[in-house]
Amino acid sequence: MSEEVKESELLMPLDEYLKVGLHIGTKFRTKAMSKFIYKVRQDSLAVLNIQSVNEKLRLASKLLSFYEPDEILIVCRRENGWIPAKLFSELTGIKSITKRYPPGILTNKNLENFREAKLIFVVDPLPDKNAVDDALKVGIVVIGLCDTNNEVNNLDLVVPCNNKGRKSLGLIFWLLAREYLKSKNKLQSEKDMAYNLDVFCAD
Repeated sequence: MSEEVKESELLMPLDEYLKVGLHIGTKFRTKAMSKFIYKVRQDSLAVLNIQSVNEKLRLASKLLSFYEPDEILIVCRRENGWIPAKLFSELTGIKSITKRYPPGILTNKNLENFREAKLIFVVDPLPDKNAVDDALKVGIVVIGLCDTNNEVNNLDLVVPCNNKGRKSLGLIFWLLAREYLKSKNKLQSEKDMAYNLDVFCAD
């Protein structure tokens, strides 16, 4: 990790970021994600710059704070994110769609499950491609968690991170839930959250 990381600027203690492997990428690296990579380890795994990860998480939490729960949709096809996404929804009131994304839910008003949204948050723009495509059609904001192997087309905000690990996704959703509740004046201290970080990161 960069020696320039300042604990005071981090949303979480550095040790917490490192413990869940938030910064550990894949062996494959796209050109779009190269600017977020700090180094490549001997085992060929890319290591993301913690400062970049933290900065983008801060921007994502700020962007989410501009919207009410019924204006946001979380989409997560990746299994390791199902439980954290559901816990996030329970704490914030923001709806999440896990497993299969229903085609046309954002674009076809004739569907019973049609949903209007002003922002969608996808855990991985590759398996969640259909949701990103729908968001593009209706012109809504897209935040995407992106690993080193992701393309970033059609994303308004890229959050570089390990978007595959259970604990990494647990920390991200817990952190965003905390920041969102704070922004809505519904949380004085993280100790008041119904679920702690360990619950979000449990195997």
